[in-house]
Amino acid sequence: MGDFILRALTKDAGVRALACVTTGLAQEAARRHAAYPIAAAALAHGLTAGVLLGALLKVQERIALKIEGDGRLRKMVIEADAYGRVRGYVAVPDAVSGDDLGAEAVGEAFGGEGVLTVVKDLRLKDLYRSVVALDTGQLAPELEHYLNASEQIPSLVRIGVRMDEAGAVAASGGLLIQALPGRGREAVERLAVSLADLPPLETLLADDFGPRELLDRIFGPAQYEILEERPVEFRCTCSWERSRQALKMLEPEDLLALLAEGEAVVDCHFCYERYHFSAEDLEGILREREAAE
Repeated sequence: MGDFILRALTKDAGVRALACVTTGLAQEAARRHAAYPIAAAALAHGLTAGVLLGALLKVQERIALKIEGDGRLRKMVIEADAYGRVRGYVAVPDAVSGDDLGAEAVGEAFGGEGVLTVVKDLRLKDLYRSVVALDTGQLAPELEHYLNASEQIPSLVRIGVRMDEAGAVAASGGLLIQALPGRGREAVERLAVSLADLPPLETLLADDFGPRELLDRIFGPAQYEILEERPVEFRCTCSWERSRQALKMLEPEDLLALLAEGEAVVDCHFCYERYHFSAEDLEGILREREAAE
């Protein structure tokens, strides 16, 4: 079973729910970044959060999450769109840790002093930007606080990541429940109590609970309607041409310095893809750069 997300609505139309499994994309991100266990766990949490929040967007909108702290991981950046595509990186993928790789350990690896920044591109004149201080560094409660306080939408966020004995992602997924405007607040409060009585999400995921099974367990099989099922994936927006455009922004003297070295290499922070530019490529970029002046 591949990674996917379900969008659902309760039969009384008061609550919407998103449930996803992200094991494959989390494993792909860890592979690309050669992430140590704590960084792999952090990426799984972050990418799952990106998938959930991206599913709330409209066509062509994008969202970015940045968590910065004083811990070993320092920073994580996640970007997602409305189509189920997500990418991300941690500043220190080779951060070392103990044997505990749970949500609390990930929070501690980011540190207690820091901020969560949410930036939305809603295809308007200006970007939407919100900054909230970190409490625990654990992404699910931090996002829940952001949605409830900054966006003022009664929300529940749960992210589960199970790591295997080798420190690799064995299962990951998430759940987002929200009250619809003017409705569902009390239902969300009741669901918070019900969720507290369930096994941890990572335990359910490890027991082969998928999005449908999670929603069945939370609402009851006949109490909700599935609106959409969409595949989700780790996909970067980088390309050779985009990297070429970035080089084209350099000053002529900087391009000449690269030309003297015989080549240029551009690495993508998000996916670690490497793009090579030969001396001939650089000469062409330099000619275009000079012609534009």
